[in-house]
Amino acid sequence: MVVMFFLYAFLIITVVWVLYPVAFTISSAFTESNSLASTSIVPFPTKPSLYQFQRLLTPSQEIVKGTTNIRGTNYLLWYRNTIKIAILNTLLTLAICVTSGYIFSRFRFGLRKPFMAGMIVLQMFPSFIGMVATYVILWRINGLNTHWGLVLVYATGSIPYNTWLMKGYFDTVSKSIEEAARVDGASQLTTYLRIIIPMVKPMIAFLALTSFTGPWMDFIFPRLVLRSDDMKTLAVGLYEMISGRANDNFTMFAAGALLVAIPFAILFMAGQKFMLKSMAGDAVKE
Repeated sequence: MVVMFFLYAFLIITVVWVLYPVAFTISSAFTESNSLASTSIVPFPTKPSLYQFQRLLTPSQEIVKGTTNIRGTNYLLWYRNTIKIAILNTLLTLAICVTSGYIFSRFRFGLRKPFMAGMIVLQMFPSFIGMVATYVILWRINGLNTHWGLVLVYATGSIPYNTWLMKGYFDTVSKSIEEAARVDGASQLTTYLRIIIPMVKPMIAFLALTSFTGPWMDFIFPRLVLRSDDMKTLAVGLYEMISGRANDNFTMFAAGALLVAIPFAILFMAGQKFMLKSMAGDAVKE
């Protein structure tokens, strides 16, 4: 009985510890005042208001509320930019890493081992080391202040780790399945697209999730590559709301962060359901 009491107490404290920041962010987002000083340590607003969402979703132009002039934001534009970059990064990463992982898993060719060893070595160094070189390369190919330049940085930077990840998963798929398909007359490409790819759907779904969520949380590379306000991502735009001494838009920042969580929640719930179905379906077939 005593053990169960301490176990439940520990679990309750852990849940409160994890959920309190989320509850405080939600409470701040529904506060009318701009300053966090007006918020309470208890995450329940006394007078809930949608005013911060109104400010956030208003285009960047002067609006009037009573006698106070309030400037809107480019939040919707930043949201669209981030979704665009995330989708393009996901598609490009899947196309490159899934295919290269299959090639390294199934084919034997010259320089195969040096290439694989080189990708391992690249993972030893943080991405910040190559920031200067990345900037110079993008400058040379006119990729600065462009979304495709940022997608190129994300996709190429993820190739070594994701290729190894997919290769390891392809190694678990029996080669006898491909051999049986080849005996039945299927080509290498048909076997890859119609037989192997459906069998590795759980790992592809995981790779798609990580590739899609990466651009939403990254700040350094968008800050380095993107210059104009209409090209910024959410991470850069939201940070500039609270950077500097004159900016006190913390509650509007909370509202923006809350809206960012919506596609994340939907995507993870759908992805989890998809991966469970995929693994269950493969288990039945096998």
